[in-house]
Amino acid sequence: MLVVVGTARSFCFKGIYTKSTCIVGYIFSTRRFSTMNEVGIDDASGLHTLESVVEAPVLRPVSVRAKCSSNVQSTPEIEKKYVHGVYDAIAPHFSSTRFAKWPKVSAFLSSLSPGSLVLDAGCGNGKYLGLNPDCFFIGCDISAALINICAEREHEVLVADAVNLPYRTGYGDAAISIAVLHHLSTENRRRKAVEELVRVVKKGGCVLITVWAREQEDRSLIEKWTPLNQRYVEEWIGPGSPRVRNPSSPRTLESIPEAEENGAAEKLKGLPAKSSNLKSAEIMQPTSLDEGHSLPTGSEKGYAEQQEFFVPWHLPYHRAEVSGASAVALASGLAKKDDKKGSVVYNRYYHVFSEGELERLVSGLDNAILVDRFYDKSNWCIILEKTS
Repeated sequence: MLVVVGTARSFCFKGIYTKSTCIVGYIFSTRRFSTMNEVGIDDASGLHTLESVVEAPVLRPVSVRAKCSSNVQSTPEIEKKYVHGVYDAIAPHFSSTRFAKWPKVSAFLSSLSPGSLVLDAGCGNGKYLGLNPDCFFIGCDISAALINICAEREHEVLVADAVNLPYRTGYGDAAISIAVLHHLSTENRRRKAVEELVRVVKKGGCVLITVWAREQEDRSLIEKWTPLNQRYVEEWIGPGSPRVRNPSSPRTLESIPEAEENGAAEKLKGLPAKSSNLKSAEIMQPTSLDEGHSLPTGSEKGYAEQQEFFVPWHLPYHRAEVSGASAVALASGLAKKDDKKGSVVYNRYYHVFSEGELERLVSGLDNAILVDRFYDKSNWCIILEKTS
């Protein structure tokens, strides 16, 4: 059970009370939810009497203490619309398709010591929460709809932003970020998310990060995606948001083929697993995309080099009627109808990573080393170990 604290100074996990300097968003629990005036950490006798107990799923606001610079913390409009809004709308259908566990992630979680506390940043429907029965798990995600699904499954979860995790420094024994960073639209936000993952684990703790690769096993899959174009530049109003310099684009959103689930059956030969200092010259090359640089469109460079896409999600009509979200999305232009497939089409923003880009992204860290890197099912993956 997660306990919301009125002062946002402490919370309880599995009976352990812990100081926290920042709680973001909301805390969910489908089991017994207790409200307290204050939670004591040094003296159990200092606990106040419980004021109320609620059996149903609970969503409670908690105060936020900002830690990030404004240009990183402020969410760009493209993420609000084409990541947060989309996943809230498609959450039940998306969750129904997300049940298979990736072997590499499972192996990482299974290797952890009994009693380890694992922080899953961007947990989605919680398919990895509780995978290792000998560990404790806390999940967070920006989508309240997905967090509600996790809560209904009795996971310990909360709504939070990946660039401002609501845990004290050195809180967890390990952290995972599975298919999350590619939804962040600027390099500074992606780097900040990595820094947060390292910050919240203890010295010696490991962090597993996976992202979609530009080098897809199924090369034809990329042609089903829509390169970003000038049509959306006015919507990218967040500080540091990327900009497009050419209004032309070879594709529109009028007719979008259905995207298959990322990945294929066979794994490509992985990169060698080798410990390396993140400041090594080998990975200190500048990234190709950074804030202040223009984003080329599909008309300026081939699909093989494009990195910014809208990836469609087809929500069947019979699933879209579960709530009014799709009707609102259609009316606002956020989604489109595809009568041929009998679905409402949403577009999700992705920045797909090129080979070596993930390593370069973490190259500035001075408190972690790269202990493994590999390519798995059309994803680039790394494992970091916190050193200080």
